[in-house]
Amino acid sequence: MKRRWWSKSALICYRIHRSFSSSSRSHESFNPPPSFPHRRVVVTGLGMVTPLGCGVETTWNRLIKGESGIRALSIEDLKMNGFHSDTQSYTFDQLTSKVAGIVPSGTNPGEFNESSWLDSKHGKSMARFISYALCAADEALKDSNWIPCNQDEKEKTGVSIGGGIGSISDILDASQLICEKKLRRLSPFFVPRILINMAAGHVSMKYGFQGPNHAAVTACATGANSIGDAARMIQFGDADVMVAGGTEASIDALSIAGFCRLRALSTKYNSTPHEASRPFDCDRDGFVIGEGAGIIVLEELEHAKKRGAKIYAELRGYGMSGDAHHITQPHTDGRGAILAMSRALKQSGLCYDQVDYVNAHATSTPLGDMVEAHAIKSLFSRHATSGALAFSSTKGAIGHLLGAAGAVEAIFTILAIHNGIAPLSLNLNIPDPIFEEGFMPLKASKEMQIRAALSNAFGFGGTNAALLFATIK
Repeated sequence: MKRRWWSKSALICYRIHRSFSSSSRSHESFNPPPSFPHRRVVVTGLGMVTPLGCGVETTWNRLIKGESGIRALSIEDLKMNGFHSDTQSYTFDQLTSKVAGIVPSGTNPGEFNESSWLDSKHGKSMARFISYALCAADEALKDSNWIPCNQDEKEKTGVSIGGGIGSISDILDASQLICEKKLRRLSPFFVPRILINMAAGHVSMKYGFQGPNHAAVTACATGANSIGDAARMIQFGDADVMVAGGTEASIDALSIAGFCRLRALSTKYNSTPHEASRPFDCDRDGFVIGEGAGIIVLEELEHAKKRGAKIYAELRGYGMSGDAHHITQPHTDGRGAILAMSRALKQSGLCYDQVDYVNAHATSTPLGDMVEAHAIKSLFSRHATSGALAFSSTKGAIGHLLGAAGAVEAIFTILAIHNGIAPLSLNLNIPDPIFEEGFMPLKASKEMQIRAALSNAFGFGGTNAALLFATIK
């Protein structure tokens, strides 16, 4: 009899087919689905690209010192090289907001060198938001000391990196080709450059990760949802390790013009950029658009212990909610934020008074900041008004990183626990009237023991996410 040679994939398909065939012949009811053991998720690696600099150490040190990464926009920042100089000047003049949190670029330490991430094989298909993700992921993986080589480890390592917008500058350039009837010059890499999931795709391809390949798109909650979703994948056994976070590179003419038309951006501080992003301050008048990426390595606890990994914190809670109210504005009673935070707390098993720090989403918009402050005060009650709960918004230093914001601020929250320092809210000169002596955002970075901390992220469409991190022994 002739011997059959089976490939691994063919053998799997054959066994599945036999399983279904035998099941179809049986009239017995199915057994219950298998139950999953409780799997705890910890953070073992961090990576960042922000307006404060390239790298976790650079960004964190500048943040807690109260430095700003926000500067004035230039015409070159609008990425309109394919347009006539008159059109570029006209567009720049029409923008009501001329400040932004821009990642410092160059070859010096702490600067982002894009050419380092554009390899010869895939470089033409990489937009800037993808390069940011690759840079931050590389730092996080090296920090975690997790670069798997064998097949089993690669299959149990996944990626969950999302973005809010993608590459609008590429869309603008492509539209210009249509207007000029030069469509034949459109790059064959146009679509791969603008797809948001390509950040996760390129990270997966670079390291050969064959676990879940996921990309959340939930506006400004994207980074937090990407991390929370990744944690669930580990808890359910889809992976042992997940590279998770958010990335964004939307400092361009069309993105800024769109937010200007929405009247969402700060316009009063064009001559003093460092003062433009001022969460919780009475003189706030809109957010400052920013860019960058935040990536963390999440890992199943026993897996991390077995290989002797450094553990920053445990991700104990992930809460989500929907406002079901308005496309851009939260409900005035903060019910969506309260629901997301309370669900994260419930999942964590911690009590309200066990949370020491909250990194607020507060973007520097008049309504949004007030509503979130009200939500924090309502949820934490006496724990908040007694002064025992420290909270701040780090957007004063970096602006609003849109799809990357939730991930970058989750890293700030993790570092607050790890280093025992709660970062300040920059430009808080005249606090909103909702605050009182015991309930006040931090005006200076504060050294304190932080056992548990919450990171909030809210997005257009009423999508809300909260991540709760805690120390682990």
